Amino acid sequence: MKLLDIVPVTTPGLITPEMEAYINKYLGKDTVMDITQITRGTASIECEYDEAMCAPDIIARCIEAEKAGYEGVFINCFGDPGVRAARECVRIPVFGGFEPVMHLALGLADRIGIVTVLPNVLPMIRGAVAKAHLGERVVCVRSVDIPVLELSSHEKLCNALYEESLKAIREDGAEAIVLGCTAMIDVMETVQERLHEAGYRIPVLEAAQSAVMFLELTVKMGLKQSRMTYMPVPEK
Repeated sequence: MKLLDIVPVTTPGLITPEMEAYINKYLGKDTVMDITQITRGTASIECEYDEAMCAPDIIARCIEAEKAGYEGVFINCFGDPGVRAARECVRIPVFGGFEPVMHLALGLADRIGIVTVLPNVLPMIRGAVAKAHLGERVVCVRSVDIPVLELSSHEKLCNALYEESLKAIREDGAEAIVLGCTAMIDVMETVQERLHEAGYRIPVLEAAQSAVMFLELTVKMGLKQSRMTYMPVPEK
């Protein structure tokens, strides 16, 4: 199986051997996931403007991926930038970071808390929750107030995620935590362990991990997006 991971921002140096190893460690031995990056857009996606500016190149990369023989695409962002538009343009499955991890979380708990990066991302995620009709199950969307490009500070991020997750549990009644940014990698185990030590035995789900495995499963099952939902783009 041949899949493509599209990094939907323009910051140089994001694609590292460590990132590739992290993404591929969750996939089957017969699955290859290549990584590419857009060249037109913004340095990170932290608001609606960023998403709109990055979407055209994201969609173009999805079209190129299908022509190149890829069987599925992961758009590496929790905000699902360009996902729905890309699905109209290609026949292969396309997932961002939001839908897969939310579907997994809903099978593990009734009340979901999302912890993301910055306050200005909160309206975007609340909009995605509303569009997916998950409002009765998502009890809160919180932020750690750390920009995407500063998430590499592992200890700082883990501490902030732990504190906001505690608030989500104690104040909002969350029974599972979704990490609301695909750049929050290699932190899930630490946060979950600390919550367990505090007496809260709940699952913590990582978006990128969930998305690549969900995409692989979708391709293995031979499933594609509905052409009644995602109708082909009309010729003009």
